[in-house]
Amino acid sequence: MRLPARRSLRFALLAAVVGASLAFTPFAARRGPGRLAIARVQYEGGGDWYANPSSLPNLIRAIAERTALPIERAEAKVTFTDSSLFDFPFLHITGHGEMKLSEIEVKRLREYLTRGGFLHVDDNYGLDDSFRREIKRVFPDRPLVDVPHSHPIYHLVYDFENGPPKVHEHDGKPAKGMGIFIGNRLAVYYTYSADLGNGWEDVGTYPDPPLLHEQAIRMGVNLFTYAVTSRVTP
Repeated sequence: MRLPARRSLRFALLAAVVGASLAFTPFAARRGPGRLAIARVQYEGGGDWYANPSSLPNLIRAIAERTALPIERAEAKVTFTDSSLFDFPFLHITGHGEMKLSEIEVKRLREYLTRGGFLHVDDNYGLDDSFRREIKRVFPDRPLVDVPHSHPIYHLVYDFENGPPKVHEHDGKPAKGMGIFIGNRLAVYYTYSADLGNGWEDVGTYPDPPLLHEQAIRMGVNLFTYAVTSRVTP
């Protein structure tokens, strides 16, 4: 994997784009001037939504250190019915077990996404069946499709020519990045058979080489950067 050329210039351009988007989006209004934040979603159904406790703090630290994006340094936690849901441009879901949404949560998630929000779901080995069922309720007319490797989410800051990195091996399946598009905007990004969040955790939490941790962090930086810059596109 290679670092993109003229990286500092790219970060400066991204910061300019974010500044422009903040002026027009409802997500910034409640977080204070020019601040961005990541929220972990607490869902019902019995799944461990709280898995990988060090993952988001490490990702947030990397975003703050490697980009010019004005990110909040603390991970937030929300439910789909919280009044603060629309404060966050980036929502993260993970877990090993069942996820179940109420009718109100289905409507709230649909509204969040159609108004410019971004949802990243990371199957932590066990979430796949219930997530596919629930996201079909949110968007029955929008399929979950493979995100082409040419998409900006794989090249915006760091280059991933073959899609998301694979952190853990379970069933011999390749890591996949899937998503739901609203117009040209990728609104939902689903990492399957990748365990990306495990790669964001503290080095040493799992017996993985540091290189995999670095690859996962780089992919996470891409995800957040895309989430906050893609909102300027109608």
